[in-house]
Amino acid sequence: MPRPVHVAVLDHTAEPGGAELALVRVLEGLDPHRVTPVVVLFADGPLAARVRALGHEVVVVPLAGDVLGAGRATGPAAALHPRRVLAGASFLRRLVATLRRLDVDVVHTTSLKADLAGALAAPLARRPLVWHVHDRLAPDYLPARTARLLQSLARRVPHTVVANSEATAATLPGARRLTVVHPGLAPEQVAPAARTRQPAGPPVVVMVGRISPTKGQLVLVRAARRVADARPDVCVRIVGDPAFGADDYAEQVRAEVRALSLQDHVELVGFRPDPRHELDRASVAVHAATVPEPFGQVVTEAMAAGVPVVATRGGGVDEIVRTDADAATGLLVRPGDPDALAAAVLDVLDDPERALARAARAHADVTRRFLAAASAEGLTRVWEQAARSTPHLAPHPVPHPARSRR
Repeated sequence: MPRPVHVAVLDHTAEPGGAELALVRVLEGLDPHRVTPVVVLFADGPLAARVRALGHEVVVVPLAGDVLGAGRATGPAAALHPRRVLAGASFLRRLVATLRRLDVDVVHTTSLKADLAGALAAPLARRPLVWHVHDRLAPDYLPARTARLLQSLARRVPHTVVANSEATAATLPGARRLTVVHPGLAPEQVAPAARTRQPAGPPVVVMVGRISPTKGQLVLVRAARRVADARPDVCVRIVGDPAFGADDYAEQVRAEVRALSLQDHVELVGFRPDPRHELDRASVAVHAATVPEPFGQVVTEAMAAGVPVVATRGGGVDEIVRTDADAATGLLVRPGDPDALAAAVLDVLDDPERALARAARAHADVTRRFLAAASAEGLTRVWEQAARSTPHLAPHPVPHPARSRR
């Protein structure tokens, strides 16, 4: 029997974002007879603890804070600052040495910063590189020059490019061996059965996700004024913290709550490590992104919990939510339109029978199409193919202590 493929999964952050939570679910679903992963992080943090709790090895190769903290708006010119170049060169040497020491078969990167680091480190370590792209490489989502650079690299450097949706894949023209692997749901995220009734008490509208202009919390607050006027007992709960320098936007959201006199209706409740309790109490889950999402994990999570969903059109969400008249699984509205969002939320609240019928179809649909086991299988096949097609080229490999070579 062939030995398992030894995969180094690189991520620049140890904070639990969408890609990181998807990674944890994939790690839970891997077959140890086929894959032995080691997670290489550029900082220590909660993700490292979660991966270690699953029994997997974690190695931290620290990256300088000013490089690590650069947001998506940082373009190529800023990356060429001498201090960043020097810090990056030192980091690259340590990363290559780590990959050689670990003696991995495949290098898999799962964030944009990790993609760039892997594009340099994997060839130097003489290992095939798999890019797992969780962001649409489009000018409405990234700076145009950054998107073009990443698209060019995707055509030339990785052995295989994995996209998290068809929408993301569409922004990777000519990428090498492009394949789509959707993020999957863990078994504990799936309710045993669809809802037969809405939660008791006043209606609760829940939005889960990091607070950011692209996520649309401000749109939801403006929609909430109209919803509260029609349903004075409604409660809107915004779950999440600001990220990527979005503290000013979070304050803008709070100011809008005050300006629209919604203090009795809208609450910013902060980050919740497990949002299932919030979804369980929700009458409707809202996704209000102002730009097309690469995928939309919060949408599949709400559907798996049996919650009626209102979401904005575009990107990966269009692959999740079905809108055929007799088979609809949710309601889709135009991005950035508070009135359309409010009308859809009121549709759910005012017609719970139809909303629950959509939610039941959604529960059945997402649990068929978006499970973590399928994601793990898809990635395992990619890694096995990469390992088979590219032999080890390192001149003096150091055997991994947990296994022997054949």
